[in-house]
Amino acid sequence: MTAAASRVTCAIGDERTANRIVDILSESVDGSDVAVAAFERPDGRWDVTMYFSAPPDQDAVRHLILLTAGPEIASTATFDTVAAQDWVRSSLEGLAPVRAGRFMVHGQHDRERVPPNKLGIEIEAALAFGTGHHGTTRGCLLLLDQVLRQRMPERVLDLGSGTGVLAIAAAKARQRRVFASDIDGRAVLVARENAKLNGVGRLVHTVCATGFSAPSFAAEGPFDLVLANILAAPLRRLAYPMSRYLAPSAFVVLSGLLPHQADSVIVSYRAHGLKLVRRLRLDGWASLLMQRM
Repeated sequence: MTAAASRVTCAIGDERTANRIVDILSESVDGSDVAVAAFERPDGRWDVTMYFSAPPDQDAVRHLILLTAGPEIASTATFDTVAAQDWVRSSLEGLAPVRAGRFMVHGQHDRERVPPNKLGIEIEAALAFGTGHHGTTRGCLLLLDQVLRQRMPERVLDLGSGTGVLAIAAAKARQRRVFASDIDGRAVLVARENAKLNGVGRLVHTVCATGFSAPSFAAEGPFDLVLANILAAPLRRLAYPMSRYLAPSAFVVLSGLLPHQADSVIVSYRAHGLKLVRRLRLDGWASLLMQRM
């Protein structure tokens, strides 16, 4: 149970626009004590709701919504306080499970809905950032599924693992060790707990590190597959250091990109010996599958 939470709700309209705005707000809001979700109303239209553990700066939030969704939607934003409850969990209960190839990302409330032919990835509602509802995470899971249909990579790295969705997916599908890193110490702990929740705690090894700075990268590599769902600028900076830790013919999945950023990232990795295999565009985000030549 948490303390009373501040809630901001704005009327969006259609589901696609609502999910797009959820993605952008999730990327823009700084802080772990914030949840953003889209909900369908009884009349078929959609709202986006943000929950804050502490009262936010209303002018700043309204300005963020204005920049993200425009003045008309920003004008509909309402602010109130909800009673003490597990508000992060309640914010996710309206989210349907997400299917991406052989994978299905879900919350505890949908545990029984995972089909026998799917690999379920359960994310605790209280540790919910990166649940798979974000278009970048779905893109990474689909590209991971494609790689796994071609080969079984021996050494896998989830770089910038967040809650560990990608590391858990790779560990479940391969039943082999996965190395996962993040610059945020709290995210590393979250990934570790989520791996245990999904029965692969012994397979997912987590470390707090910036880029490839930790000595353990040399011991864990060279990698046959790297999953990196970050952002365009750090991905471009990581092209050279990452190339030093890749095995021959290694695959690299890159995401966290707006469509117009994808070409510059491709150029950066081509300069270090990788070729583009596939480009996905989902919910306004781009995901890339590249391979070392």
